[in-house]
Amino acid sequence: MHVPDGFINAPVSAVAGVVAAGAVAVSLKGARRELDERTAPLAGLVAAFIFAVQMLNFPVAAGTSGHLLGGALAAILVGPYTGILCVSVVLLMQGILFADGGLTALGVNVLDMGVVTTVVAYALFRGLVGVLPRTRRSMTAASFVAALVSVPAAAAAFTLMYWIGGTTDIPIGKVFTAMVGVHVLIGIGEAVITALTVGAVIAVRPDLVHGARGLTAPLKLRIDGELVDAPAPAREPVSAHRSTRGLWATGLVTALVLAGFVSFYASADPDGLEKVATDQGIDKKTEEHAAKDSPLADYGVKDVSDARMSGGLAGIIGVGATLVVGSGAFYVVSRRRRTADEPAAANHTEEKV
Repeated sequence: MHVPDGFINAPVSAVAGVVAAGAVAVSLKGARRELDERTAPLAGLVAAFIFAVQMLNFPVAAGTSGHLLGGALAAILVGPYTGILCVSVVLLMQGILFADGGLTALGVNVLDMGVVTTVVAYALFRGLVGVLPRTRRSMTAASFVAALVSVPAAAAAFTLMYWIGGTTDIPIGKVFTAMVGVHVLIGIGEAVITALTVGAVIAVRPDLVHGARGLTAPLKLRIDGELVDAPAPAREPVSAHRSTRGLWATGLVTALVLAGFVSFYASADPDGLEKVATDQGIDKKTEEHAAKDSPLADYGVKDVSDARMSGGLAGIIGVGATLVVGSGAFYVVSRRRRTADEPAAANHTEEKV
């Protein structure tokens, strides 16, 4: 659903950019509460994984494909604020390096694919886990529903922005029906990918899944015929700081394989927005991408003639670049949290003395 330059006029694109920048600024502050020395590298990995899976377009209808948006997955795994930042990093890398999604439309894309999907998905996820039994299956099911709804929600948000600032005169009812209709189908694929990934991580390291924190039901003991909460077990420093290297390495290898090899077999059909744009005439004023001459434009390495090798190398480079940029940004954010916590801890110690 990457919006190219020319779909939305300059004033609306500018307003969307301001709103998106504000959302990113708020997310940078909020991410300080979500990130620590363990989760910061994983947040960078989540961004790289989303980049890789977005290269895997899957068929959803005749002549139409879809791909992961990633907002739901990122929000559930690393938190809503960090999730917005993860998707924003992915969109930035795609726009600058691969000429995917317009640069003047970057604010539109961040607002639509990053903010809307993350906020809608996480709000629905938290609402569902609050009423469902506190089990792994319930959290996996909640992630499925949240991801499914987030995609047509993003399609509706794009339709709203197009209604306000579209550059072609197309009946908005037709655009809404076409966009939401095809993205419901795409949402099913998004839901399957999200649920499988969340379920897999919860199965091995539930302590690292942001959406699973605090959801474990307290142990009950029967005393004199009544059920009472068992005393909380003593916290084990070793287990609390279990290494994340195994999960990180597994995730990185998976992302590299998906982007470097599996992506070659992805559907070549246009995605939902591209198909609707062609059918409805939205793309009449599409502008050339400012990064069209990038050596990685269109997810291929310039001057590498073999299509399989060109696409695979581009995918691997994209995963690496996204990982480095994302991990660096999240490390800085987590450092700011630790820096802010140190004076507070020092003052607390002085008060005790």
